[in-house]
Amino acid sequence: MLALLHTSPVHVPVFDALRDEDHPGLALRHLVEEDLLARAREEGPEAIAPAVATALAGAAEGAAAVLVTCSTIGGVAEACAADLGVPVLRGDRPMAAAAAAADRIVVVAALRSTLEPTLALIREEAAGRAIDLRTLLVDGAWELFEAGDRDGYLDAVAAAVDGAPATDVIVLAQASMADAADRTTTAVPVLSSPRPGLRAAALAITHGS
Repeated sequence: MLALLHTSPVHVPVFDALRDEDHPGLALRHLVEEDLLARAREEGPEAIAPAVATALAGAAEGAAAVLVTCSTIGGVAEACAADLGVPVLRGDRPMAAAAAAADRIVVVAALRSTLEPTLALIREEAAGRAIDLRTLLVDGAWELFEAGDRDGYLDAVAAAVDGAPATDVIVLAQASMADAADRTTTAVPVLSSPRPGLRAAALAITHGS
């Protein structure tokens, strides 16, 4: 069984649908801790490491692995994983690895707190290779998300993507942005984290069993 640690309930049906499409039969258990993202935005991700560790311990109980779907706390979650006894996978790492193969990368986010963890992860995956890494913060998009205006949120993200500067690849830094890729008109590859993240977690369980 794979446990998923989310910071928004909107991710639950997204990952259930991806499981049904790509990994039928994979048992998922969802844990939603919205307060973790709110606190990470206010205090910084590192400051809430004890709370992340507590959430991970709860998620890991009875699970073969834990997939953390929030980009803001993903790095902290990996750092907290050593004593957990099961693999803790950062949901955006496979996406970052794919992006790091490109020379020019634009990272799109609706939350400023997501940018630095995502940039650091892409640089890590680039392994010292010189890359042109730029950011694009979608002003006002997160307010639409918090108001429950999913279409408005995705449209705002898609518009920002279509207006991005010349690049080889565009990274959607937050899992909640994934469906915006279907609303873009750009010819540039647009990467999101849910599908490759779930694929990596399913493989980790298969290889670990």
